[in-house]
Amino acid sequence: MADSNFIDYVKIFCASGNGGAGSMHLRREKYIPKGGPDGGDGGRGGHIILRANPQFWTLIHLKYRKHIKAEHGEAGSGQLCKGKNGEDIYLDVPVGTVAKDAETGEVLFELMEPGEERILVKGGRGGLGNNNFKSATNQTPRYAQPGEPGTEGWFILELKILADVGLVGFPNAGKSTLLSTVSAAKPKIADYPFTTLEPNLGIVRYYDDRSFVMADIPGIIEGAHLGKGIGLRFLRHIERNSILLFMIPADSEDVAREYGILLGELKEYNPELLVKDRILAISKSDMLDGKMKSEMEALLPEDVPHIFFSSLTGENIQQLKDLLWKVLHEERS
Repeated sequence: MADSNFIDYVKIFCASGNGGAGSMHLRREKYIPKGGPDGGDGGRGGHIILRANPQFWTLIHLKYRKHIKAEHGEAGSGQLCKGKNGEDIYLDVPVGTVAKDAETGEVLFELMEPGEERILVKGGRGGLGNNNFKSATNQTPRYAQPGEPGTEGWFILELKILADVGLVGFPNAGKSTLLSTVSAAKPKIADYPFTTLEPNLGIVRYYDDRSFVMADIPGIIEGAHLGKGIGLRFLRHIERNSILLFMIPADSEDVAREYGILLGELKEYNPELLVKDRILAISKSDMLDGKMKSEMEALLPEDVPHIFFSSLTGENIQQLKDLLWKVLHEERS
């Protein structure tokens, strides 16, 4: 992954700006020797703000920007002049980014809508000038507030891909081939496991200019939820998919068993994933004749719809798109 442009995890240090001090100033002019307090307030320290930008699809631009510090607010001055606020820093991130506290692991917020903005680190408030403290009994206050210090800490940004359909399967199940067949995406394809080392997205065109987004998730292996293989690193991307398309090749020794293993890995990682709509797709079905399909069909789980297809010959590709669109439409309704 050293040469990959897809970065879905970064750890950054953020420090907001300190608030400016309020001014302790007394009005003094030629003919007004005792004009009273006129100290202005200090400016607010700069925030660090995350902004969801749909033109970003990776966090690579933050990979080497480890320390981010916002500007301090300026101090207030006489004549009720307020100090300038520290300039805010905006960090553009992909839609679907999750912000966490690096020390506690607590999820702070998620950016789910394009253009959504959330403050990651608040700037310190500016101090009040002495003008705020005058009263009938204290007409010449000779004190003002200092500005509040900013806050700092380490934060984790994680990207969870937003897609309508997520492809789930063991390595070399034909997921990348399907994505390249039904969309313009060009993932790496080869006849060996773990060809896909990063998620790939493709827009699947449907009738009348309608479309949906399909994500090819890197292959899962048994024990992925424990960190084996590369599955643990990418399981989180499945959380944001509306439909899970389980893909098992026709030359598998036991389709039902492989489906059970995949389902078990998702359950161990996050039981809520089992609530999602699921479809079982038998890939490379051009290797099967009608009798073999019937025999295999009798062994498939009954609680999930299934379909046989072949990306190579185009068999049932349109029927698969129809099924996905139908389930998606029902899920959105």
